[in-house]
Amino acid sequence: MATTPTTTPAPKTNRIGLQVLDYRGGKTTLCAGCGHNAISERIIDAFYDMGVQPERVMKLSGIGCSSKSPAYFMNRAHSFNSVHGRMPSVATGATLANRTMLGLAVSGDGDTVSIGAGQFVHLMRRNLPLIYIIEDNGVYGLTKGQFSATADLGSKLKTGVINDLPAIDICALAIELGATFVGRSFSGDKKQLLNMIKAAMGHRGTVVLDVISPCVTFNDHEGSTKSYKYMKDHEEPVHEVGFVPHFENITVDYEPGTTTEVRMHDGSLLRLRKLNADYDPTDKMRAMTALHESGKKGEVLTGVLYLDTHKRNFVELLNLTEDPLATLPQDVVRPPKAVLDKIMLGLM
Repeated sequence: MATTPTTTPAPKTNRIGLQVLDYRGGKTTLCAGCGHNAISERIIDAFYDMGVQPERVMKLSGIGCSSKSPAYFMNRAHSFNSVHGRMPSVATGATLANRTMLGLAVSGDGDTVSIGAGQFVHLMRRNLPLIYIIEDNGVYGLTKGQFSATADLGSKLKTGVINDLPAIDICALAIELGATFVGRSFSGDKKQLLNMIKAAMGHRGTVVLDVISPCVTFNDHEGSTKSYKYMKDHEEPVHEVGFVPHFENITVDYEPGTTTEVRMHDGSLLRLRKLNADYDPTDKMRAMTALHESGKKGEVLTGVLYLDTHKRNFVELLNLTEDPLATLPQDVVRPPKAVLDKIMLGLM
């Protein structure tokens, strides 16, 4: 009896003929259940769906758990891991050197508004064409979970220390300083975050996406026999190795205009509220008011908070040549001796 030969279906590809595997990176070394991994997955999905050539992307980061993330997506893209808090200046130089590249910066809350606050300020006011994603968990995850500048007032560390300082609202700061696309999301809200990253790709100015991303190691259940604290207290000190607990990713799905409560790894509740469909993101004062009002209610407002498509970006302000600066020949970028002599004479 003859058998019908089976054919293997062709792998699914996007509009430029690439598979989703072409947008993946190395295996993550972050803690199981870390919200940062969920953000990496949404970046992979967004760039695949939009058909962006990975080789035309430059990934930029600083130092911290968040800054390890670029290793876990688009391994064919260009990547630069810079100094703690100094990524914005590297991103500025790279963007000006080759304006044809798509800049994707991934940073953390500590990297952004603690040690990196000064650089963040000037990046915002320049309106550099750059997608800047902050993986915001309120702690320094690589250095034992100290508070970052976005930690909520009254937050409690594992050591029992209470945060008595008010949090810096990254979105309010970015809007005030000059960013032209500002939004906030939650790492577990796949649909919202994916759409926001896609929208960010079409913007020609500074995009700031503040993504609340739970930390499983420093927000795990107090009293659990699988908690970090319990294992540190009970493990035999054969090696100086910290135990990392296993947690499921926290996911949410709710409609615009509604509020939902998300239980974090330590049992506390985070109240998320999506902007209404009739919200006008082009109204700067309304955006600032909405952020202040939600803060007073103890809510985390999510969605595209502010959008300005008319402000000129930094590349346009500098009137740079259409050709990438990195490709210009030396006789174009280096003034001849006669020009330098003229300048010197003018200084005499």
